[in-house]
Amino acid sequence: MTLYRTLISADQLLALRAGDTPLVLIDSRFDLADTAAGERAYMAGHIPRAHYLHLDRDLSAEKTDAQGRFRGRHPMPTRERFAALVGSLGVTPRTQVVVYDAQGGMFAARPWWMLRWLGHDAVAVLDGGLQAWQAAGGAIETAAPARAEGPAYPLGDRTMPTIEADALLRQLDAVTVLDARAPERYRGEVEPLDKAAGHIPGALNRFFQHNLGPDGRFKSPEALRAEFGAVLGGRDLSTVVQQCGSGATACHNILAMEHAGLGTTRLYPGSWSEWCADPSRPVAKG
Repeated sequence: MTLYRTLISADQLLALRAGDTPLVLIDSRFDLADTAAGERAYMAGHIPRAHYLHLDRDLSAEKTDAQGRFRGRHPMPTRERFAALVGSLGVTPRTQVVVYDAQGGMFAARPWWMLRWLGHDAVAVLDGGLQAWQAAGGAIETAAPARAEGPAYPLGDRTMPTIEADALLRQLDAVTVLDARAPERYRGEVEPLDKAAGHIPGALNRFFQHNLGPDGRFKSPEALRAEFGAVLGGRDLSTVVQQCGSGATACHNILAMEHAGLGTTRLYPGSWSEWCADPSRPVAKG
């Protein structure tokens, strides 16, 4: 069977559904300003048999740890908790998973990353999202599929590396931080969501939306390689640490770099929301 591990087109998904490949679909539409909007949109219509996963409820953990320290707006749950959740969707190591949203992969990249983090390789983001599916003649339904009583997904190797705030602070001179937020937030001109404006000192800016063409689909691997190369300026890719506001859209840059053949880069899950919440950590502007 063909393995999809970065992106899948609507036509490829239509063909996949017509075959006998075990398939699980995940709808991850979300709105940071209206956290119920994605689920409402799902209930109004989604790809047949797709399950809905909510960024706050299903794809994140508590914002503070046992010691009361703020971990960011969307900290990662434990691998064990997420493994139990995706097991209930029927995901096994033999399943092809396709995740989608209606925002160019802005939120779909997060469950894509998390499934890879569990050790599941066969997971891809629907290129162009729900809009591409409908444009290709794909059906929409409102019924939600039942969840299963299946076992938790068997945890594999940690193939998606991460770094935590304290380690990042110690290594700032040795890493290349890539900030996926909009340029005005990166520069510190505005900050609509977090406690302070600015960016991690030394960070470079690659707005995740620049990974997409005018049609809402990802740019070609060749174009992405050239654009990331221009931003990174020949820096060692093994030193790249991806961050954003809360660890969601940074996954979009990770996905884009993998699609471009640039390898797997590290994620700082707490991202700017965690970093700037501690006034002892340095902040840069401009």
